[in-house]
Amino acid sequence: MLVFSDISLRRGGRELIGDSSFSIHPGQKAGLTGANGTGKSTLFALIMQELSLESGQFSMPPNWVLAHVAQHTPASEQTALEYALEGDAEFASLQVQMKTAEGEHLAQLLGQLEAIDGYTTESRAAALLQGLGFKNEQLSHPVSSFSGGWRMRLNLAQALMCRSDLLLLDEPTNHLDLDAVIWLQQWLIQYPGTLILISHDREFLDAVTTHIIHVEHQRATLYTGNYSSFEKLRAERLAQQQSTYEKQQREVAHIRKYVDRFRAQATKARQAQSRLKALERMELVAQAHIHSPFKFSFLEPRKLPDRLLNITEASIGYDETPIISNVDFQLMPGQRIGLIGPNGAGKSTLIKCLAGELPVMAGELWEAQDLHIGYFAQHQVEQLHVDQTPLQHMRHLDKEAREQDLRNYLGGFGFQGERVDEAVAPFSGGEKARLVLALTVYQRPNLLLLDEPTNHLDLDMRHALSMALQAFEGAMVIVSHDRHLLKSVTDEYVIVDSGVAKPFEGDLDDYSQWLKTREQARANAAPASDDKPVNRKDIRKQEAEQRKQLQPLKKVMDKHEKALDKLVAKAAELEKQLADPDIYSEENKDKLKALLLSKRDVDAEVEQTELAWMDASEAYEQAMC
Repeated sequence: MLVFSDISLRRGGRELIGDSSFSIHPGQKAGLTGANGTGKSTLFALIMQELSLESGQFSMPPNWVLAHVAQHTPASEQTALEYALEGDAEFASLQVQMKTAEGEHLAQLLGQLEAIDGYTTESRAAALLQGLGFKNEQLSHPVSSFSGGWRMRLNLAQALMCRSDLLLLDEPTNHLDLDAVIWLQQWLIQYPGTLILISHDREFLDAVTTHIIHVEHQRATLYTGNYSSFEKLRAERLAQQQSTYEKQQREVAHIRKYVDRFRAQATKARQAQSRLKALERMELVAQAHIHSPFKFSFLEPRKLPDRLLNITEASIGYDETPIISNVDFQLMPGQRIGLIGPNGAGKSTLIKCLAGELPVMAGELWEAQDLHIGYFAQHQVEQLHVDQTPLQHMRHLDKEAREQDLRNYLGGFGFQGERVDEAVAPFSGGEKARLVLALTVYQRPNLLLLDEPTNHLDLDMRHALSMALQAFEGAMVIVSHDRHLLKSVTDEYVIVDSGVAKPFEGDLDDYSQWLKTREQARANAAPASDDKPVNRKDIRKQEAEQRKQLQPLKKVMDKHEKALDKLVAKAAELEKQLADPDIYSEENKDKLKALLLSKRDVDAEVEQTELAWMDASEAYEQAMC
């Protein structure tokens, strides 16, 4: 297992993590969380032996194979499949040796290849690449032909191909779309080794992790459970810490008052001095609070027409080639649409058209006279004036505003002090994305178009954005692989697939099932001749039938989950009562006995309900497969 004993880590003379001890056991999947700059990547560097400890000890089994995602991809002429296969070092080594081996040596190598199931390695690599969004024809394309984001997917595939005991992943979903994120999530759930994962995607962390290592105030602390469990436990601890702090402050005030009153009196001086020493010895509890540097909201749009935008029988695409046809919907104030669909189906193309960056090829696009669009996309991050400061960018938008007001506004997006006056060029991807969001929000749009707005944003900023979007009064269309954001801020979904954009009946769980059904339908249709088209009506019927079959299972699972939440809350309330020192007095003996019996019964109910929920969840998941 991985053992961290009283470790202290520094970067650039600054202590990032100190006096921290925890252990990760084989097979555990730990999410590594904390604000940007707290030392998460530094901890990865320690594990990869790229950094030495300032103090303490770290140990890892010497025979463990470690895999991680490379940050750079050589622009080689290797095919995508060949590049991914290199991740399986044992297979790659055998392949090289077999090229020159003969006779008995070749037979020995072939035996080793069979022992590691090497004859299925290529199909395993192809499945990985397809899961990450590569099409069949792309598997034979050279690595040099892919863009930066797709090369990062290749690096991820190479890391997943490794027969590793320990897998380190740093923001693996940043360059993925929603479909690939869902696929990767399932792959990691089934991964048999030990996983440490840095991610700002709450849904992803919840689904994959069994533990959370949270870095805060120069301390790394291990929590059991997924991210939601960690948040609840941390909130309870902070509340308890705050209560202890307030109680202690009252005691401190009382002692100080006594000392100040009697210090000068000879008869009371000794007692006063004694209490003063007790005050000095007292270990003060820090005031509990969760500090987030981000706090902003959308101002009310200047004007809010009854109808903002209408698109009718439109064809949208590039170079006279339509990507989507017969697009037909309108946007009204308060409408919140999430665009979903397979990679490359045209979600970003549709958003570009709505933003006015891509004209319709056919049909009609009508805009209200007072339409004011706020558009966020990754290419806008790249178009910032890198030689200018955040304050200068804001000044371009509003030449009349007071400088202090602009500084205060930028402070809500985490740009404070000297950072406001520094050139954008050396800013991280997350800082640049925050600045573009700040510029977008300031313009008081009545229609928001957001294309992957959370890329490079940490959990605190994602939460602030989610809260701001929930209060936004205009209309919104969003493409995102962050399912928590989609669930928090959208009311309806439009699916873009097979050249069509249409309303999707269901939630994101239904969409995950739709993806599985779609892949199964394609696999079943594969043996058919090329001239026989897939019957889409039958596929839709099959999808609807499968959802219908899953509904009773989902209801049972949800029923147990609600019951479990109530029981856990009841157990927490009983624990709170048992934590009161007064309950252990002689006069409360009978009450204590009753509380202990109730706690025993509730704990037993929690265990039974938890088992029932797990059984129901397993049945639901098996039915989805």
